[in-house]
Amino acid sequence: MCHGVEVHDGERILIVGALLSAGLLASLLASRVRVPGLVLFLGVGMAVGSDGAGWIDFNDYALARTVGIVALALILFEGGLAAGFPEIRPVLGPSLTLAVVGTLITAAVTGLVAAWLFDFNTTEGLLVGAIVAGTDGAAIFALLRGSTLRRRLARTLEGESGMNDPIAILLVLGFIQKLMHPDYGVADFAWLFVRQIAIGGVVGLGVGYVFSFALREARLATAGLYPVATLASVALAFGLADTAHGSGFLAVYLTGLTLGSAAIPAKQTIATFHEGMAWVAQLSMFLVLGLLVFPSDLGGVALEGTVLAIVLVFVARPLATVISLAPFGFTIREQAVVGWAGLRGAVPVVLATFPVIEHIPRSHEFFNIVFFVVLLSTIVQGTTFEPFAKRLGVTTDDPALPRPLAESGTIRRLGAEVLEFPVVADDAIVGLAVRDLGLPREAVINVIVRDGQAIPPRGSTRVAAGDRLHVLYREEASRQLVSLTSSWRSGPIGPRARPARQVRSASSIFTARPWTEGDGDATRPATVAGQEVIDLLRLRRDAPGSLVVLADGRYAVCGTVLVIGARQQVTAWIERRMRVAGEAERAWLRTVLGAVATDFSEVPRVIAPPPARAPRTEPA
Repeated sequence: MCHGVEVHDGERILIVGALLSAGLLASLLASRVRVPGLVLFLGVGMAVGSDGAGWIDFNDYALARTVGIVALALILFEGGLAAGFPEIRPVLGPSLTLAVVGTLITAAVTGLVAAWLFDFNTTEGLLVGAIVAGTDGAAIFALLRGSTLRRRLARTLEGESGMNDPIAILLVLGFIQKLMHPDYGVADFAWLFVRQIAIGGVVGLGVGYVFSFALREARLATAGLYPVATLASVALAFGLADTAHGSGFLAVYLTGLTLGSAAIPAKQTIATFHEGMAWVAQLSMFLVLGLLVFPSDLGGVALEGTVLAIVLVFVARPLATVISLAPFGFTIREQAVVGWAGLRGAVPVVLATFPVIEHIPRSHEFFNIVFFVVLLSTIVQGTTFEPFAKRLGVTTDDPALPRPLAESGTIRRLGAEVLEFPVVADDAIVGLAVRDLGLPREAVINVIVRDGQAIPPRGSTRVAAGDRLHVLYREEASRQLVSLTSSWRSGPIGPRARPARQVRSASSIFTARPWTEGDGDATRPATVAGQEVIDLLRLRRDAPGSLVVLADGRYAVCGTVLVIGARQQVTAWIERRMRVAGEAERAWLRTVLGAVATDFSEVPRVIAPPPARAPRTEPA
């Protein structure tokens, strides 16, 4: 309703389009004036709301909460999808500690100060503290996308923002129950916490696993259906967890992390779709919350709200950060930046609608206090974060959250997929050569991104921690890639350690004959001519074939012809074969020749028979 006049469907759609367009313009303006976009989104909502231009009369707290919950679910899922467990795992300890311990400390310090400033009782003050304690996923993700913060710090903040929303929500729900039911005790609080986290965790991981398996096995008609499937996973994860009295927000974040870690088809299409959905959710949520605010009501809480914001930004959050990160080896400068990056946003404002809907006394005052504190702290921290981080020297030349190299829609129409695999320090493949990664014949690493530079890989290129491997593979190899990437994380992977080669005579036995069906798979043979294969040196891409090292130290060229012998013997055979081979085979033989010539990882020890002794001459 606008000024009491009935609005038709077309007009409603026009209003939505106009508001989204205004939000987009605000985001463009925000990047130019270095103001967080969410501040301008809220400003647009306030400008057209009841207390502004009066174009839209809106005061439905229940609808605003519903919009906020749906939007937060989409934003958290996209955050998990963009990260994946491999990115979060190295910083899981500090992220989880910040999310739990840091949120509790922030809520306690801020809540006690709020009780003193606004003459609340202790529970009311702690409720306000709990509402403003959690950082906002949308604000943090938006901040990091334009940041050059060190990767470890960026991932820590990203993990914290995804995991602390459920903690803040649990605190808010618990304190609301305490205000409604004075006999609500510590045991009830603990049970609420355990139940919500346990159910949300199980549902999130379960839904993520089921959908990652289903997406790998299904053959959907078009790439556009895969985002529909992942959107269904968001709804199922949140709905199942919430219906079972668990944390729906934790469930959708874990579902996103699980899918972000899996080798699923159309992954880049899915990521692009959900990034767009997260932006729509963010715009919608901030605009609706802006409509809900009456700026004229903020004057009554401005002075005390400013003091509370100062305590939150300069005391509570830094104190919580120092205590939480103390065991994890962060420097003082890094702790200062993490403390300054505790951006509030829509999450506290959405949480502030909870006590209003439950008709808690003074709940409208809570809402105005929270909105003012969020607005002030976001402006101060959001506008100064990047310069502050650069001043402390904790930024790099690379973006904090790397962007994908290219869209994969065209590649998928040709029957292939691109898998991006981030390498972390404790992965089994760190230090291995590309040729030793066990890739199937239908897959190839087409580029390695290292320190912001693209490296065209060779077989001898060794994988380093921090690399991002871009694997191009045919769809029929997707199952092999799932198990292979798992072994890249935990092993075993790579060639076995070669034993010292001992050839018992000065000349090795040489074999050259056609490859038969009984010889098995020429691409990855386990044994050749009764000898165990201990190393794979080269893999032929255009046809079944490989160059391997046998347990007795000889080389074996597998393919249409089987050739077994020492280096000189194989080299001589290749030189003869090149005269009659076709173009494709000559290319393969040149690869084999180069590999054999440069393979000095083990030099054979030839154990020759002892020289004959000269006859002993006895003295006459």
